[in-house]
Amino acid sequence: VHHAPPAVGMEQRHPGLGRHTGALGLRRGVEDGVAAHERLALRAARVARRVEVYQQRVLGRLAVAAAPRLIDMLAEAMAASADAMRRASSETRDEVSGSVRISASDVIAVEVLPGILAPVMAAYPRLEFELSVSDALEDLLNRKADIALRLVEPTQAALVVRHVGKIPIGCFARKEVVARFGAPQTIDDLKAVPTIGFDRELAYVRDMMEGFPELALPDFSFRSDSNLAQLAAIRTGCGFGFCQHPLGERDPALIEVLHGQIPFQLPLWIAMHEDLRRSPRCRVVFDALVKGMSAYIRTPEASGD
Repeated sequence: VHHAPPAVGMEQRHPGLGRHTGALGLRRGVEDGVAAHERLALRAARVARRVEVYQQRVLGRLAVAAAPRLIDMLAEAMAASADAMRRASSETRDEVSGSVRISASDVIAVEVLPGILAPVMAAYPRLEFELSVSDALEDLLNRKADIALRLVEPTQAALVVRHVGKIPIGCFARKEVVARFGAPQTIDDLKAVPTIGFDRELAYVRDMMEGFPELALPDFSFRSDSNLAQLAAIRTGCGFGFCQHPLGERDPALIEVLHGQIPFQLPLWIAMHEDLRRSPRCRVVFDALVKGMSAYIRTPEASGD
């Protein structure tokens, strides 16, 4: 009985070939993974486009029978969904890239965030930012923003939230103003000097004042409901005004008065949707905002709620 010799594989006849085919398989696996990710990003972009087309069709039909307010609400929700899909599709799997939409109040967005975001952009050149400057509470659950900096505590569920701390408020004026009128020694002394403040008593102002019923603010000489306008008026010498203490403190042209007599503080929270916790672009930006805002108000970085 003759037995056939055992088959000799290519790897046995050529020992180096096994390593070669293994490396080739690995390379093909990586290429297949990259291609699959690119197809996923393309598919997400196509879905976003289909949402836009569907939005136009639906709104066209509703325009005949539905109330204008309902149409506006649907249009806003559809636009937010399409924008969220577009931002998600801009992200790549293995690097920090893509677009992140941040919502913040006017003073923080203009005066504070650029200094925090600039180093992040330098570290991650493929990262992009959309900054929504508004005091309105944009809906994170409907993805109108990826990350929000809020001066009132977020109450929606399914959010990742950090309470960063409280921003102190101080009373400041230009050096020339203090030299001309003298430095007020008490809050009552503000009645005798030009002051800067709000035009209407907005909701957040009422909330702050409720905690200090004995405190009587003066009739302001320069009035505006814009915090940025008030800050500009303080800096240009229109009078004595209230602003976030870190901003007044870092301006060499301003002098603080009434040290320790201003009881107001602005609580600050940073929040994002919990589904974005594993997004590299959002995670990096969220952590950078917590670190940067903590340094701004000089508090230890808060832990998650």
